[in-house]
Amino acid sequence: MNKITDDILYKVEKPARYIGGELNSIIKDKNSAYIRFAFCFPDVYEVGMSHLGTKILYHTLNQREDTYCERAFAPWPDMEEQLRKNKIPLYTLESKDSLREFDFIGFTLQYEMSYTNILNMLDMAGIPLRASQRDESFPLVIAGGPCAYNPEPLYDIADVFQLGEGEEVINEILDLYKKCKGKLTKEEFLLKICSIEGVYVPSLYEVSYNNDGTIREFRPKFKEVPEKITKRFLSSFDEAEFPDNLIVPFTEIVHDRIVLETFRGCTNGCRFCQAGMIYRPVRERKTATLLSQADKLLKNTGYEEISLSSLSTCDYSDIQNLVNTLMLEHGKNNVGIALPSIRVDAFSVDLIKAIQKVRKTGLTFAPEAGSQRMRDVINKGVNEERIIEAVKNAFESGWSTIKLYFMIGLPYENVEDCKAIGELCEKIAEEYFKVPKEVRSKGLRITASTSIFVPKPFTPFQWAPMESMETVVEKIKAVKNSIRSRAITYNYHHSEVSYLEGVFARGDRRLCDVLIKAFEKGAKFDGWNEYFNFQIWKEALDECGVSGDFYAYRERSIDEILPWDFIDIGVNRSYLVRENEKALKEQLTQNCRLGCTGCGINVNFKEGKCFDGALLN
Repeated sequence: MNKITDDILYKVEKPARYIGGELNSIIKDKNSAYIRFAFCFPDVYEVGMSHLGTKILYHTLNQREDTYCERAFAPWPDMEEQLRKNKIPLYTLESKDSLREFDFIGFTLQYEMSYTNILNMLDMAGIPLRASQRDESFPLVIAGGPCAYNPEPLYDIADVFQLGEGEEVINEILDLYKKCKGKLTKEEFLLKICSIEGVYVPSLYEVSYNNDGTIREFRPKFKEVPEKITKRFLSSFDEAEFPDNLIVPFTEIVHDRIVLETFRGCTNGCRFCQAGMIYRPVRERKTATLLSQADKLLKNTGYEEISLSSLSTCDYSDIQNLVNTLMLEHGKNNVGIALPSIRVDAFSVDLIKAIQKVRKTGLTFAPEAGSQRMRDVINKGVNEERIIEAVKNAFESGWSTIKLYFMIGLPYENVEDCKAIGELCEKIAEEYFKVPKEVRSKGLRITASTSIFVPKPFTPFQWAPMESMETVVEKIKAVKNSIRSRAITYNYHHSEVSYLEGVFARGDRRLCDVLIKAFEKGAKFDGWNEYFNFQIWKEALDECGVSGDFYAYRERSIDEILPWDFIDIGVNRSYLVRENEKALKEQLTQNCRLGCTGCGINVNFKEGKCFDGALLN
């Protein structure tokens, strides 16, 4: 156990990040746990403790009597300085033991720009960065999450990747480990574990390349190693494990409230959205289940706000009844309801009016594109008339603060499409002033944000090139110049960060050396503007002889072998190709709830008809 003294904590900005002992954190006898699992989030405490997946897996693992799961987060540089200065290895919050003392170190991969934090966390615990340099005396490093759907840039960092929903596969992994612990070598165990569906062991595969740098062949080294890795998913989502006693931090976190997961998956089919593809099929929790979970969590945490979470919460089949019942049962206790983001075409005035009975928050809409042409290209399925109607209803209902999310750099986009973003914001502002003064709230505030489109694996745009940084800058200027109203604030993302995100999102094994080189040069917290240093990355790419442009700016041919082609998510490649072609023609594909669009998930997984409302209540 490491001793973290007050002398150290006095010297850091937020000591509550590092002390543990929060309400509902789980304390076990570490000496009686046969398996010790360190669940690591490669970002600061406030971000990691807001992540629902972390909470679910922490609960799931600690349900096992033979396992003790503890938490670790990336220390902010001020705390890292103190730990290194005092020769204290990175530790978990529960026992304060070094990560080095665990059987498993699990990382969740939520964002490509957190990869250097993974290396830093391993390094701070005295664990070799490369899986190929770690023997049986070191923990097994396992990784999962959305970025694991292209695991190749981390192929020699993690020993094991789990693809799909962790609750479904993690117990099988630990059951096998329990049988093999102390009996098999690391290599023998890895060979055995690859027989579990949804588990990928990169050291058991080899890759060869063509002269042009594309992949020639990806194949297993041994006959007992599967050629394809099939994702795992929960078919009985309503019965799945969900914590009834969320940890309550001592310090404020990003999402400081109860989170109820209404459903997984999405039926909208937006062509840029990776989550909408990899989390298929849609599976909902019953209203009664959600109401029961809310009741227990309110009693066990003391929170006064419930966030209804999913990829598109207003698509929940019983959303109006769920919200009304939550307000009826808990509104009298000043418990509010939050909807993190509302799809414009699913906006309901009645729903929002029900929510604001306790407290009113800002509204967030995501039109994604300014022009109708681009909304059709990305299959957003909403027209300008519906957008204007939604904001008009919001203004008439007393809202005056609205956030709008857009993307720039989308495939087939031009400068005029970007100007349309600002023009749409202006039209929305005009709607506010059409509302009678005695009805509308004072102080219109519209915040428009544009992120740079990054093509992701398993989307119809996975073959598309990214927009060059120079072109992105011009498009940002076009948006800026099209905004005149002082009530509109325009925020935009850093193009260099998005470029690197694109490089790693569609990268292959050759980027692993680049990642390690950049870390050795000082890269960390690359998702934070104050610490991102693009020069370090340019030097790392040059010294490793790797072209970032090859991954970011090159259009792939449909028949090219992609680094993630060995993974089966249940959505057919032919469907992605077909959606790509429809994007070029600006053709829409209907929402799956209106009828099957033939993505393959129902055929391949024989579960969860996305369009079938009968699976719900």
